[in-house]
Amino acid sequence: MIEVRKSNARGQVSFDWLDSKHSFSFGSYYDPQHMGFSVLRVINDDTIKPSAGFGTHGHKDMEIITFVTQGTIEHKDSMGNVKQLPKGEFQLMSAGKGITHSEYNASDSEQLTLLQIWIEPESVGSPDYQQKDFGQTQGLTAVITPTGENGTLKIKQNATISHLYLAAGTDQPLIIDNKRKVYIQVVEGELKLNEHILTAGDGIKLSGLTEAQLKNNAPQPLEALVFDLP
Repeated sequence: MIEVRKSNARGQVSFDWLDSKHSFSFGSYYDPQHMGFSVLRVINDDTIKPSAGFGTHGHKDMEIITFVTQGTIEHKDSMGNVKQLPKGEFQLMSAGKGITHSEYNASDSEQLTLLQIWIEPESVGSPDYQQKDFGQTQGLTAVITPTGENGTLKIKQNATISHLYLAAGTDQPLIIDNKRKVYIQVVEGELKLNEHILTAGDGIKLSGLTEAQLKNNAPQPLEALVFDLP
């Protein structure tokens, strides 16, 4: 099964300080056809105005991943972390049995854009915070894994997130366990997956497949996130 989720079909919410596009039902946006995919519950594509952001609020029972695509986040949480997360870095916050935090645009002049991703955990324990820049390496780079192997961030779920970077005119085979599900979210550029063409903001669901071919036929680099899910 292959199902494309086009960028312009996503739910959209706007406030005076935030524009957010929701791949799955979230907050005031409800679509029973798009409640998540496997344990992947949320992908929000957020644009935040200068010096604005999310005030202190709580989470529990969720693995929350943030990937900054422009600007810098100012992060504070109830574990005592006071961090900045610049463009290209990944943040994994395990909410555990309960955590509060705030997230703000650290700039007073430039907008902040990010992907906020929620994955349902396999187990719930104490809150945890991890952050790392994995750079831009050609091909697929695992950034979040269940074991934390090879310096990846460790998630409390049988799921792996990889960063896909393809230079112009290059391709990458994707080998899939046909008992697993895969979701791909395009961040920048154009992705050709088999006969499907996806651009920034588009997503695609894959299930029951054993392989797919990922290609960048465009002149600019391609950047995407690839979720391997139970």
